[in-house]
Amino acid sequence: MKLSQEHIQQLHDFTRKHYVEWFDVQLELVDHLANGIEAQWEQNPKLSFEEALEKEFKKFGIFGFMDVVSQTENSMGRKYRHFLINEVKEWFKIPQILSIIVLFIMFFLTFKSQLSEVIILSFYVIFGIWMAYKSFALRRLFKKRRSTSKKWLLEHIIFQQASGILFIAIVNIFNMLNLTNGSETSIYGAVFMSLLFTIAVIVSVVSLHILPNKADQLLKQTYHSYVTN
Repeated sequence: MKLSQEHIQQLHDFTRKHYVEWFDVQLELVDHLANGIEAQWEQNPKLSFEEALEKEFKKFGIFGFMDVVSQTENSMGRKYRHFLINEVKEWFKIPQILSIIVLFIMFFLTFKSQLSEVIILSFYVIFGIWMAYKSFALRRLFKKRRSTSKKWLLEHIIFQQASGILFIAIVNIFNMLNLTNGSETSIYGAVFMSLLFTIAVIVSVVSLHILPNKADQLLKQTYHSYVTN
């Protein structure tokens, strides 16, 4: 005995009622629950759908679907970092690597300059404004993309991580100023800080601009059932 489409929809509703908001996690759970219910019906055809569902749900333990949601969030987090690292690696290939070299030299000369504190502060303000703008724009775009009730976890990570990067930038502004304040920065210190700032810029551009622009491509690559909203 197979589940009907109505039963499948009831399973989706059931997962939502138990605090599973991500559609990809719902699909995984619905498939698991459906297989379990059909297996129960093979042994006991008289068992009602509701009874079979309740028995199957009890197998998840006292925390219900929380463990599955947590595992999926960790898995999608790793996948997002994989996409991020791959895009960053592209910057170390010709011709993008020329941009990295120019950026590094600019930062190095800045840290060796007597005006390093003023220049870095100006850069931080300009780049912070850009990050804030991109963060706000991505949130608006994410809301527009949500024209259906389906919420994909990876899509959420791609568009909502922007605020996290902005928060890190704001928190560390005083640390950056302390490092540029006072005596002239040594050669090794200038090299280290230049590398740090160069990588920070690349990661920010990738996460706030490149990956969101490739969102549909990455989602189709990750989810076979994904369709553009």
